[in-house]
Amino acid sequence: MKEIKKNKTENKRAETVGMRVIHGNNQRQESSTGRCLAFAEAARLLGMAVRGQELAIPSFRSPPREVGRRRTLSRHEDGSVTVSVMVRNRVWEAVLADMIEGIVATNRMDGIDAEALRDHLWEALEGESAQREAA
Repeated sequence: MKEIKKNKTENKRAETVGMRVIHGNNQRQESSTGRCLAFAEAARLLGMAVRGQELAIPSFRSPPREVGRRRTLSRHEDGSVTVSVMVRNRVWEAVLADMIEGIVATNRMDGIDAEALRDHLWEALEGESAQREAA
């Protein structure tokens, strides 16, 4: 009897791996593994978009160490910067916006230059999305 229950439990786990989960707010959320991979991919794409423009490229991590914060920025003694972004239970576009704002803040940009950088970074993310959908 225990073996049968164990197999049923294992089968349920196998079926749910990689599935999208709908939370109470009716917004689609990817599995935590999928979100982590998407976060890493977004960080890579944003870094590639900034590279070669004489701008600082921060490192990204999740979640922020400060409880209750959605995004934090830490400047280190060696000059590096870490942008921490809350990924869980958030709309994906909000996560991407926080990552982009982290790059803008890292480089202490404002005004027209900041707007141009934001546009460039959104285009880099959208361009990659469009290429994946076409493939």
